[in-house]
Amino acid sequence: MQQINVNKGERETVKEMDIVFPLLKWYSQSARTLPWRERPEPYNVWISEIMLQQTRVEAVKPYFERFLKEFPNIGELARAEEDRLLKAWEGLGYYNRVKNMQKAAVLVMEQYGGKLPEEYEELLKLPGIGPYTAGAISSIAYGKVHPAVDGNVLRVMTRLLADDRNILSQKVKNDIGNMLYKIMPKDKPGDFNQALMELGATVCLPNKEPLCGQCPWSLFCKAKEEEAQSEYPKRAEKKSKKIEKMTV
Repeated sequence: MQQINVNKGERETVKEMDIVFPLLKWYSQSARTLPWRERPEPYNVWISEIMLQQTRVEAVKPYFERFLKEFPNIGELARAEEDRLLKAWEGLGYYNRVKNMQKAAVLVMEQYGGKLPEEYEELLKLPGIGPYTAGAISSIAYGKVHPAVDGNVLRVMTRLLADDRNILSQKVKNDIGNMLYKIMPKDKPGDFNQALMELGATVCLPNKEPLCGQCPWSLFCKAKEEEAQSEYPKRAEKKSKKIEKMTV
């Protein structure tokens, strides 16, 4: 049976079946109803993930519906005039997101026959798609076994394991991604990723406000056991500049 371990001395490991089943059960009962979850086609998942970068879920919902009506497929997005494109995005801000989406749409039309690629590595080649978004699209839309590690997931996992390493470190992100890959249910990778994201977004909240009484992992959580939830995740403090005194 696969175990999670962050290689920190004698820390207790968490068994795969102990955590995967309660997480998926909780998600099936508690997940928010969101339009991109009801229709998880690749294009819809992609649009929603880009919109959700730096924008709240409730704010995204009406924009998502309007954007799909305006640009219902990748071809329409690739051919759109810039003024029309920016108008449809107006209010969401960070306009480079939608500009990169159009660049990606053009590449998809030219190089992938108008269909978003399924494989994680191919998705990473598209403008505006990073490791998290590629993992989300490949797992949710195509059922590929690949983790999608965002800030919510990092917070959940570092609290679960009382992992006090710096989450800004790429090595830490990679380690957590590798841990998740080992326990992801091969038949439900998209549900697993979305469940982790949902847990971080609605229960394992940042700052000092986690709703531990609603958490399917509360019995396994090392941070809760230590009453140290607010101490995770850890971020390395910026080093203060050293000021040297000089005599002239």
